[in-house]
Amino acid sequence: MSFRFLPDQPVAALRMPAGQTVLLDPAARGSQTSCLEVLEGIARVYCPCEETEGMTLAFLQPGDQLRTDRLCSEGVCVEALTPLLFRSDAEPVAGHGFDPVNEWTLQLLRIRHLGSAEQRLHALLGLLVRRLGRRCGDWCDLPFRLTHERIAELIGTTRVTTTRLLSRIRREELLQVPSGEIGLRLSPALVESAPLAAAA
Repeated sequence: MSFRFLPDQPVAALRMPAGQTVLLDPAARGSQTSCLEVLEGIARVYCPCEETEGMTLAFLQPGDQLRTDRLCSEGVCVEALTPLLFRSDAEPVAGHGFDPVNEWTLQLLRIRHLGSAEQRLHALLGLLVRRLGRRCGDWCDLPFRLTHERIAELIGTTRVTTTRLLSRIRREELLQVPSGEIGLRLSPALVESAPLAAAA
């Protein structure tokens, strides 16, 4: 697993290209609490421990915050899924009671408990589009792609099963993977019929 370390001193703006990962290590920061806030782009937050094999905890978008005092002792990694701009000197927003990491973790856990891999994939695609995508004409656009291996991790199945299920969705013309683009297109019908849609 390849990543770089977050600078020790808080910074007002840090850019990362898509695909780059930074480690937030609370032990290295001592008693200093900091708050990371996404300014532009989309990031994946995951556990760096070998035992959990890069388990995804959350996705962050502009305005979302990640507080370093709420991390496990091993820290977390932040991966840029799109070009990312964030700050590590943000003031935590107090009193609103919403933590995007906790909310994502809860939604991903709910998906993992659906009965079949097909339901879990359908629910995951719906959740990602509702939270991080947008409607564009006849399609819903998701501005990034996840590998089949990463999707398999998120839905608790194998990469082979994930590839088979995604191929079926593509054959049914509910999913497009435009060549030369970094994102996906999903049918609004697929998104709207996803399991757990009302709860997300």
